[in-house]
Amino acid sequence: MIQHHKGRGSSFNTPNRFQKHHLEPIAIDVEYDDDAPTLPTVFYKDTSRTILAKNDSPDIPFTYSINPYRGCEHGCIYCYARPSHEYLGFSAGLDFESKIMVKMDAPRLLAHTLAKKGWKRQMVAFSGNTDCYQPVERKLQLTRQCLEVFLRSRNPIGIVTKNALVVRDIDVLREMAKLDLAHVMISITSLDADLIRIMEPRTSTPANRLRAIEQLAKNGIPVGVNASPIIPGLTDEEIPSILKAASEHGATTAGCTLVRLPGPVEPLFLDWLKRELPNRAGKIINRIKDTRQGELNDSRFGTRMGGEGEMARAINTLFEIHAQKYNLATQWSCLPDVTAPGNHEHQMDLFNTRSLIS
Repeated sequence: MIQHHKGRGSSFNTPNRFQKHHLEPIAIDVEYDDDAPTLPTVFYKDTSRTILAKNDSPDIPFTYSINPYRGCEHGCIYCYARPSHEYLGFSAGLDFESKIMVKMDAPRLLAHTLAKKGWKRQMVAFSGNTDCYQPVERKLQLTRQCLEVFLRSRNPIGIVTKNALVVRDIDVLREMAKLDLAHVMISITSLDADLIRIMEPRTSTPANRLRAIEQLAKNGIPVGVNASPIIPGLTDEEIPSILKAASEHGATTAGCTLVRLPGPVEPLFLDWLKRELPNRAGKIINRIKDTRQGELNDSRFGTRMGGEGEMARAINTLFEIHAQKYNLATQWSCLPDVTAPGNHEHQMDLFNTRSLIS
């Protein structure tokens, strides 16, 4: 019998395709907003020698991203980043949310990278893979230290997070915003606190995320709402209410993508549906398949982020209509002289009002 651990999205570890590494844990005590998870979190020192990840995917609207942490204690059951944990010798299941790699040298590595003669100042995304404001950041402050490096280097950044902890760094972000160097997207997948607690167990509540949007906006920091991922049959009907609430709290931009279930994420998500939402599981599965040509996932560039077909188009239309209705069409663009030549429009697309659903 599979045991479900309190405070975790997954209930089991999926098999790892790769050979395991030997890692020694490091002792880090983390304070939680509620009860600590029954399955303890173990932290490991990440000895990576570089800090910026580069991608050339046509579906990703930025070239460089920074991830101070690998694995994510937020435990979002649908997270597309789960398979990346397999490359570290872990599982995409419980390991992904309970065994976290920590890049203790992130600020130093970042300062070294930005000081190189060959570096051309351009937007860097926090985070391309896992959330930079997960619970351990409250103690380690690696993201904050990296923000201070970006400010000193006058290099623009964009943040996407589900954690209201981002407001802790308003002082740094406010200084960056004065120079047009910062934009924050707060991800809100649902306004239903009960759903969020089981679907994204260690993230901030929807109410706290809305308050974070409000505080950022009041401090002159460009902020938007990322209604992602949209789960057909579960959260798509909330698009209008999410955009309305975000706009009322000061958001000026919005974006969305469709849920992705690559590799081991699919069995984890299906197990979660049958465990937590048995009466709705069939509808949700069928609606997702309606956007993926009868499958639950599509790894093709051009369609993997947004799906295709009538259902996907209906979701896109719903998003676009309400984004316009609630004045979420403001575009953010950093100063031209700090943008990589030829990449200005591409780099900024992540923070414009748009849907990647076709």
